[in-house]
Order: sequence, then C-alpha cells, then structure tokens
Amino acid sequence: MRLFPPAAAVLAAVLVSACDGSAGPLQPNDALDARSAELQRTVSIMDACDPTTFNAALGPGTCIRNGGVTFQQFIAQLENHGSADAWHFAPAILNASVGQTLLAVNHGGEVHTFTEVEEFGGGRVPSLNTLSGNPVVAPECLALDADDFIAPGGTYSDEVEEEGSEHYQCCIHPWMRMTVNAR
Repeated sequence: MRLFPPAAAVLAAVLVSACDGSAGPLQPNDALDARSAELQRTVSIMDACDPTTFNAALGPGTCIRNGGVTFQQFIAQLENHGSADAWHFAPAILNASVGQTLLAVNHGGEVHTFTEVEEFGGGRVPSLNTLSGNPVVAPECLALDADDFIAPGGTYSDEVEEEGSEHYQCCIHPWMRMTVNAR
C-alpha cells in the first residue's frame, strides 16, 4: 500500500528544493517517497527453510527459498527450544506512531501471517503449537481470511490505530512474535 501526501505538501517540497538549490533538482517521486517513508515502518518476516527437505515432508511448494535449515533440524530446534531461531519477525520490538503503517515483507521461503492478536498464543497448526509450547490458540488465528496469508516475496500492511502496545504473531509459526509500542 502506498500513501500519497496532499498535493500542497508535494508542491511545498518542490518549491523549497528549487529555492535553496542545496539538494539539486527534486525528482517527481522524491517528496512522495520521503512522505511515504515517514508513514511506514517495515517489518521483515524471516525463515530459512530448505526446499528439498521441507517439500519432501510437507508437500511440493511448501518452501520456495534456498535456505539452510532442513526439516529435521527445524523439528529438532522446536523440540529442544520451543522455537526455530531463523523463523522470526525483525525487529521483535518496534516503536511506532499512531497513523503509521506497518509493512510486513516476507523474505522467507514459506507462507506466514502477520496477525494482530490480543494475547500471544498458538496458531493454526496443532503440531507446531505443541512443539512450541503454545497449546492455547490465539482466537484471531482462527478467523483469518485468504488475504491474511503472506506468500514468499509478498507484503501485508496494517495501520497503527491507537496508543499502547499491540501484539503480532504468525498464525502458522506461533513463536514468531512482535510487540509494537505506539505513541
């Protein structure tokens, strides 16, 4: 989602740049890109699935990225630690302002969600809930729409609407969590 400032703000940016001469000529999208950056905070969704082993275990197309964690290593990490470190949101804690947009970008090889939840909990995959120690499913994870799932390379946006702390998690991999502190 791209947000555009009012025409007056773009015109003012063009006039300031043209009058002071310090920045060189302003390109048409420079003011728009600067304003969009102010209104947007980016969250990286990460994983490191190995396509050969994940696709063999879970079905073709489950993992489309050349990662280095085999399915067996992934399960062992969950059994030993309750999480797989390469599967995470970055940053885990984010300060934002009301009105900013969170843009979650899936840099991994698997499908994920970036779901706002009242309280952290389990997700939609019972075996991953058990392995990660999240037996109580977050209710929001049971009410997802098709567009809540973020394919590799895809994005999802959500606006920060109120002050306070908001929680986000992946409803597939429930240890993938983030807290947004809004002011």
